[in-house]
Amino acid sequence: MSSLREAAEEFLAQPRLAVAGVSRDPKQPANLIYRRLRDAGHETFAVNPNALEVEGDPCYPGIGDLPGGVDGVVIVTTPDVAAQIVVDCALAGVPRVWLHRGIGPGSMSETALAHCREHGISVIPGACPNMFGENSDAGHRCMRVMLRAGGKIPARLPAGSYPCLEAGT
Repeated sequence: MSSLREAAEEFLAQPRLAVAGVSRDPKQPANLIYRRLRDAGHETFAVNPNALEVEGDPCYPGIGDLPGGVDGVVIVTTPDVAAQIVVDCALAGVPRVWLHRGIGPGSMSETALAHCREHGISVIPGACPNMFGENSDAGHRCMRVMLRAGGKIPARLPAGSYPCLEAGT
């Protein structure tokens, strides 16, 4: 089993990341994640089928529309939409998915988790990328501790959840 922290570090070490669920409203959680990843030096892609531009950058309608593919996708949508995005990730050959979770239910979906596992996609089932790494802020680190204590995010990922780390790739 991998720790959530190890999986988060491996995910955040990837150069090309997409955020599915960004909004034309810059105050949304997906947009904060997008900005932090972009500002940390990742080549970052915004995904929303209803926007042409987000945060001053081009926005793509779906995962299959991303130029050159990506190393991972952070999904910040409802659980039903997250399950469909995971299907799209499998079709596009995306090796890593992060199902976002903050205070609310987030993007977690048993269907999305099962699809990741069936297709060998490494999945982080909950938490937020802003809770980890150099760009993490005190508020997000505190939220990570509270969500872990409340059982809302795992300290360790179940075996088979993160084959990218387990395989050492």
